Amino acid sequence: MAKEIFMPKLSSTMEVGTMIQWFKNEGDSVEVGEPLFEIMTDKINIEVESYEEGILLKKYFEEDDEVPINHVVGYIGEAGERVPDDPPGESGAAAEEEDLSDSRQPEVSDLKEQGISETSVPNETSGAGENSPLEEKPRATPAARRVAREENIVLAEVPGSGPNGRIQQGDVMAFASSHTAPKATPLAKKVAEAEGVELQGIKGTGSQGKIYRADVEGAKQPAPISAGAGGKRVKMEGIRKVVAQRMHQSKTTAPHVTLTTEVDMTEAIGMRKQLLGSIEQQTGFRVSYTEIILKAAASSLKLHPNINVSLEGNEIVFHEEINLGLAVAVDNGLMVPVVKNVDQKGLSELTAECKRLGKAARDSKLKPDEMSGGTFTISNLGMYAIDAFTPVINQPESAILGVGRINEKPVGVNGAIELRPMMVLSLSFDHRVIDGAPAAAFLTELKEVLEHPYKLLV
Repeated sequence: MAKEIFMPKLSSTMEVGTMIQWFKNEGDSVEVGEPLFEIMTDKINIEVESYEEGILLKKYFEEDDEVPINHVVGYIGEAGERVPDDPPGESGAAAEEEDLSDSRQPEVSDLKEQGISETSVPNETSGAGENSPLEEKPRATPAARRVAREENIVLAEVPGSGPNGRIQQGDVMAFASSHTAPKATPLAKKVAEAEGVELQGIKGTGSQGKIYRADVEGAKQPAPISAGAGGKRVKMEGIRKVVAQRMHQSKTTAPHVTLTTEVDMTEAIGMRKQLLGSIEQQTGFRVSYTEIILKAAASSLKLHPNINVSLEGNEIVFHEEINLGLAVAVDNGLMVPVVKNVDQKGLSELTAECKRLGKAARDSKLKPDEMSGGTFTISNLGMYAIDAFTPVINQPESAILGVGRINEKPVGVNGAIELRPMMVLSLSFDHRVIDGAPAAAFLTELKEVLEHPYKLLV
């Protein structure tokens, strides 16, 4: 019997996966554990291995297709086995697509054998009354009935293409696309109604053409300016598309407030110089200011647990673990690997872990668990000529720390003006969850730790 290949759910937030490539063609043999296809989800690329062996009988989706989790993407079985021509939807739906008679409605030929004449049997277009011994009921496959229920479609209105006019799943889907309103999220419908935009003319970017709020807003934008003879247009896809959607969602759902402070990095610079040799000898990597800032942030979060929180529905979740996301720039986008339990790690272990995760991110080889579970994120632009910026919260977290460059500035020290290496920290937080005073207290604590970094050793 043919086995389903389905889109796996690889993280708690995953809803769809984008097909990048198939490693096998229809008709190829497949072994257990062999890579079947590659997908992108949650900003990472990952190869999906086969759990079955046999022949790849069917591929339903190609490059750039977005597939909901648990939906069937193909079949593996023995050569010559019959599988559906169209994607059956969620795993398990294919079995409903078998072309068998509906046991709840007997065929006319069966009734004849039982002594019932054909003229006494109401056909599917007759106006049989409610008291008819064989009440009218359109003949349809179980899958067709399921889709009709989901789409609120009256089966009697759908023309069937199967044997004896039996209604197939494809008949219902075709009827739905031409007779029902486009699929759209509740927020998209609300925005469309408020802006007077017709959903019928909007092309949705979601799975199976589902319309999102961004699609509605894009439909009411003015016509784009022509790129001209020397310009070009590049489709927003892959990581860039995911980052755009996440940033838009964060800025439109969470009221961002950003606080800034300047840190005198004199002591931190001195500590780093003293630790460089021993940490490099132990790990093979040079400790950077990123690891020192991560360690200081973890220490401060431990003292201010009301910053290490997330909003889930109507509940504020106080995280016991301190898992820090580290924003890493990659080609055409941004990835945020997560360093787990930072408060329990020393600088040597943090240095090795950050370097490993940074390389995996740039090589697009992060695993799903290395991208999940973050409770607070740090975005460091200190390697550029950037003094300060307002970072966007990496939801479902509630705060993110932006780190600028270390730059010598004249500051007052004990009544005298001195040049000191100063660094700006910018804390953006979700004002629904975190108030200004707790955020200011956390940022003050972090400044204190970085200006006296040997406290980290106590």
